[in-house]
Amino acid sequence: MVSRELISKLPYDKPFLFVDEILNITEDAVKGHFTFRRDAWFYEGHFKGNPVTPGVILTETMAQIGVVCLGIHLVGGALNDRTKIALSSMEIEFLKPVFPGEKVTVIGKKIYFRFGKLKCTVSMHNENGEEVCNGSIAGMITG
Repeated sequence: MVSRELISKLPYDKPFLFVDEILNITEDAVKGHFTFRRDAWFYEGHFKGNPVTPGVILTETMAQIGVVCLGIHLVGGALNDRTKIALSSMEIEFLKPVFPGEKVTVIGKKIYFRFGKLKCTVSMHNENGEEVCNGSIAGMITG
């Protein structure tokens, strides 16, 4: 599935779409990137004078690229109006801040996919290749 086609199947839209491009996807892993716009809505008031990307937004970015994109690929893009996608569990460790304007790369690796539940290890790296956060995220696809 081509990157643009896959992204169009995501159940998100701007300003809550955190996927710019899928660089590589297989049955076992996905790699993609996103650049945090300097004027993004969530920076306003998140640390006055020194904005930092909130951890919940980093987690959402890892979930969208590292789990949801992989899940859509694994079901062959077979989504319909009744399809529901939901987070079921996560454990994330934050190692470095991500600032406005930074481009990050997310890698998701499948741990298992069964009975509509996908669990992956996920990691996010900045443009210098430094890991900024990692962990595991699981989600469900139904319908």
